[in-house]
Parts: sequence; structure tokens; C-alpha cells
Amino acid sequence: MDDETLEKELRLDKQLCFALYGAAHAFTRAYKPLLSPLGLTYPQYVVMMALWEEDDISVKALGEKVGLDSGTLSPLLKRLEQISYVSRRRDAADERVVFITLTEEGRALKARALEVFSTIGNQIGCDISEIESLRDSLKRLKGHLEAIDGD
Repeated sequence: MDDETLEKELRLDKQLCFALYGAAHAFTRAYKPLLSPLGLTYPQYVVMMALWEEDDISVKALGEKVGLDSGTLSPLLKRLEQISYVSRRRDAADERVVFITLTEEGRALKARALEVFSTIGNQIGCDISEIESLRDSLKRLKGHLEAIDGD
């Protein structure tokens, strides 16, 4: 490749990774004012969504589901416990295993979170088919990248 082509290809505006990075930050900023009244950060919101799908789950399984390691997940869960959205309990058969369960407050929060979902949907200006297409493309991309990482 000649220098001109190299310079053209290495522009930030040509990079998929930079577009994804910028979009991720924009999403986080868009969610912040919507989640703040719920007392949640975006990662906490992701964990709550996972728990609304499957309650009473081990910390290990929850971490796998949301893609967070225990070093990130543990303080996040402690904070959710402090604000009474979840409770933690040790497994009687194996005390090393900790289960996370939604509290009544945590379950009730789901109805309010639906407002967040619809507001974000309206703000991004995409119809449901566009959103589904983008999501599916990103899932495929993630799968390809994880396959590279596994090699």
C-alpha cells in the first residue's frame, strides 16, 4: 500500500471500532438522565435486566450472562443491595456460591424501566426493524470477535 492509501485507511472516521466506541459512549450518556431517577448506572441497569429475565441466579452465571468479571460485578451488586434492589445469599450446599435475588423493590422497578426502554427507542429515531437489524449485526460482529479471541 502506498502512503496516501495508508493515510486514507487509517483515518478515524473510517474505523468501525471508533464508530462503535463513539456509539457506546453516546448510548451511555443518553441513558444517564433516564436511569438517574431510578438510582441506577448503565451497568447496574444491565444487571437488573438480566435479573428480570432470570431471578435467583448465581453471581457466576450472572457475570457470564452480562459479560462482567467478578471484580466488576461484586461492587456493583453490593451497591444494588445497599439500595434494596437485590439480596445476596450463600448456597447452603456450597458456601462459595452466592445467589442474587430481586427484592420487591427490584421487581417493582421493572415497570419504571419500561419507560426508559421506550424513551431510548424514541430518541434514537429508528423503527423496531432497524433496531433489530442493528442489534443482530452487532451480535454477529461480537461472535466473530470472540471467535478470534478464542483462537
